[in-house]
Amino acid sequence: MSSEINLALIGASGVVGKKIISLLEKKNVKVKNFYPLGSSSVGDKISFNDQIFEIESLSNFDCASVDVAIFSAGSSVARDYAPDFVKKGVYVVDLSSEFRYEEDIPLIIPEINPQALIDADGPILIANPNCSVSQLLIAIEPIHRKFNIDILNIATYQAVSGTGRKAVEELHNQVEDRSLEPDIYPKQIAFNVIPQCDVFLENDFTKEEMKVTWETKKILDPNIEVQATCARVPIVNGHSEAVFFRTENSISKNEIIELLSSYKSIKVIDDPKNLDYPTPLEHANDTEEVFVGRIRTQTIKGENWVSMWIVADNVYGKGAALNAVQIIETLIENNKLC
Repeated sequence: MSSEINLALIGASGVVGKKIISLLEKKNVKVKNFYPLGSSSVGDKISFNDQIFEIESLSNFDCASVDVAIFSAGSSVARDYAPDFVKKGVYVVDLSSEFRYEEDIPLIIPEINPQALIDADGPILIANPNCSVSQLLIAIEPIHRKFNIDILNIATYQAVSGTGRKAVEELHNQVEDRSLEPDIYPKQIAFNVIPQCDVFLENDFTKEEMKVTWETKKILDPNIEVQATCARVPIVNGHSEAVFFRTENSISKNEIIELLSSYKSIKVIDDPKNLDYPTPLEHANDTEEVFVGRIRTQTIKGENWVSMWIVADNVYGKGAALNAVQIIETLIENNKLC
């Protein structure tokens, strides 16, 4: 990967933006010119590749010299600026949900569906999936391809870092003072579990729950029936998921372990006799892998069912920063940014 690129990072001073910078450095992505952009953070200084950069104003920025831009600043910023970047010849990777469900905009996990990147004949807008969906699909895609999953039920236990810096502060403050009224969340998050992520829709599912359904169908297979329950838990970082699915073909625990262990993006930790399984505290601290454990198989009324526990870093890992950087790497590998 020798091509040098001109890269703009919108939201460079944010929680995810800083992780993107860290991953670009770690993976030695060759950046010729780097442009950190923002709005309220204009003038702040950040470090990248041992150089100090001052954050420039997004609204005044001329993107003519940029090859690719990563938007990590929310839906409203993406809506206002991302399409114009593409029109001016820039590949755009957007981490918000603004464009994920538009039919003509690819929603990409490079290990699963990179074809839109490979086939691109010019700059396009690329949507980055929801954090819960990315780790889920990395773990179940190998199983689906071989054994055909047709029904999927998932309960997520999502860390407060998924909501942002202010949510992390709210958790810490409520741990210190239980009398503090909630601000970011509808109920106290400290010492609690809130069975709501995002707003409720007319069908009584939350938008986050429907994102799991919509994005699983768009990325993996439209024929999979999905039901999700998403809860917010008092964990700083690392999303966990309890996943239950039916397979058309019979499958054993050993087959699952052997299959998943062959993928470098997945790490199986499954030793119940020694109480060894993934947890966010142990395995979701600047980690790239998706961790899978508590694997169980059952035959229920003649049907093949699998249960699994999945953990991943939702900020640094596949849920956000890592997937965005891997999209950039895929574009470079396929000579799209030359």
